[in-house]
Amino acid sequence: MAKGIVIYHSRTGNTKEMAEIIAQAMNDAQVATGCQSVETVRPDELLGYDAIVLGSPCYYGQMAAPMKQLIDDLVGIHGQLNGKIGAAFASSANIGGGSETTIMGIIEAMLIAGMVIQGDPQGAHYGPLAIGRPDEKVRQQCQRRGQRVAELTRRLAKA
Repeated sequence: MAKGIVIYHSRTGNTKEMAEIIAQAMNDAQVATGCQSVETVRPDELLGYDAIVLGSPCYYGQMAAPMKQLIDDLVGIHGQLNGKIGAAFASSANIGGGSETTIMGIIEAMLIAGMVIQGDPQGAHYGPLAIGRPDEKVRQQCQRRGQRVAELTRRLAKA
């Protein structure tokens, strides 16, 4: 069975809640997925996963420092995430607070690592984002993202 991981940073619990919803949706879609705080993840651990989803709160239009540190530490395994599935999500305090730039920053790093990014032609194109605590619409977007990442992961795992 394909394996995934959802890694998040969360001080208020909002990003963690989104991570848990995405991970559960991936599990429900037949990709064995764990959910872990970024502070507990070592870069080399990512090599054991087919799908990697990263989520961060938005700080000044960018990802939180612990998430950026994980990405910076991936230099030690550069090239080894090539072909793995990636996706991103974010939360912020305000509309227009920089969530999309946070998501795009994560996606840019994934693309440099050679990862395959799962976008969405409906709704949350780049990835789900919450303003404050995730409401029902955001929870649905997280479920959809988890399902779509899992479907792509399963398809590519068969190839």
